[in-house]
Amino acid sequence: MIKVIVKILVVAASLWVATQVVDGITVDSSDTTKQIGTLLAVALIFGIINTLLKPIIKVVGCAFYVVTLGLFALVVNAGLLYLTSWIADQIDLPFHVAGFWAAFWGAIIIGIISWLLDLILGVND
Repeated sequence: MIKVIVKILVVAASLWVATQVVDGITVDSSDTTKQIGTLLAVALIFGIINTLLKPIIKVVGCAFYVVTLGLFALVVNAGLLYLTSWIADQIDLPFHVAGFWAAFWGAIIIGIISWLLDLILGVND
């Protein structure tokens, strides 16, 4: 259970970095507490989406992964981040990803930062 909580915190931190670095990924709140709550909620949503949909997409899109030497994963991750933004909007969370390219670069940033934090914290041990 602790690993799940740490993983959500890692993804929330990665999402925060993406909001700072990528134009088009925003948390529309001036209140710091609400921003933190939003990032934690979005991290949870993103984790659930990745857990449920990513394995299915990998199986269905296996040929695309092979043909593109795995680069299709970048498009899939961007789509999952964009879907997370849509779900956040549906439940009135002030998190927004403005288009594919913002989602694409955001997914790359989130992946790199999550990987680094996982490595430092030893989450995947």
